[in-house]
Amino acid sequence: MTMNLRPFLLFTTLLPALVFAQERYATRTGEISFFSKTSMENIEAVNHKATSVFDATTGAMEFAVLIKGFEFEKALMQEHFNENYMESGTFPKSTFKGKVEGVTAEQLKVPGKYEVNVSGDLTIHGVAKPATAKGTMVVDATGGVQASSDFMVKLADHGIKVPGGVNVAEEIQISVRIDYRKM
Repeated sequence: MTMNLRPFLLFTTLLPALVFAQERYATRTGEISFFSKTSMENIEAVNHKATSVFDATTGAMEFAVLIKGFEFEKALMQEHFNENYMESGTFPKSTFKGKVEGVTAEQLKVPGKYEVNVSGDLTIHGVAKPATAKGTMVVDATGGVQASSDFMVKLADHGIKVPGGVNVAEEIQISVRIDYRKM
């Protein structure tokens, strides 16, 4: 009788772990860039060190990016960005916490392309605002997931002030490119 109980006990012990198993993906090398068209010159920067975690079981997604990690073509632009606009000493990072809809954990086990909707709270310059965006998730043959999205952010919504006489667009285009790997 003892021998027959072992499989049952093993099954009942592992069942909660199997039921609540989560399909998580992560990266520490995500790319977030922004672009602003102005009459004098375009302003653009990229950060290759965004961290993100995505739980395909629940759809939960989180991002974090250090503001000082944005790289500009011109050092002076980078200095002005950090000191005058983003105040990166006071507000060192930007975050997003939300949910992805339009793809399931089962779909992410099969190579393919999926159109998704992302919604949640985007915090920039210490101000959290609801945000929504359309995006794409592509599953490759190795099981990796590439996620991408482009959306607009209004500077005023996040308390970012542009000094008078400086020509910066009121809305900035944000692009996100993430190569997730299964945890």
